[in-house]
Amino acid sequence: METIRQSKLARLLQRDLGDIFLAEARNHLDGAMITVTTVRVSRDFSTAKVFLSIFAAPDKQALLGKIIAHTREIRYQLGNRIKNQVRIVPELQFHLDDSLDYIEHLDELLKQ
Repeated sequence: METIRQSKLARLLQRDLGDIFLAEARNHLDGAMITVTTVRVSRDFSTAKVFLSIFAAPDKQALLGKIIAHTREIRYQLGNRIKNQVRIVPELQFHLDDSLDYIEHLDELLKQ
């Protein structure tokens, strides 16, 4: 079960990472729209699993690989934003959230 402190940090990370991806999409991410759907913070606040939903990209896995390659820069930008609110900026682990693709697939199956 997630503590109140974990959920507050998760919401803070989700908001600030969303802003970072909004700014980066214009420059480095080929104009793809990236949404931070969920953030799960470990109990010791050392790691955060970030689930991303990617739209308008021909190859989502390649774009996720590009994001994972730039994890250090993203964590640095995040640290600059939240440095006065947390003691340690958690390590970021990016994962692809395919729940919307799964819902679309189910809709197509139900229409048949």
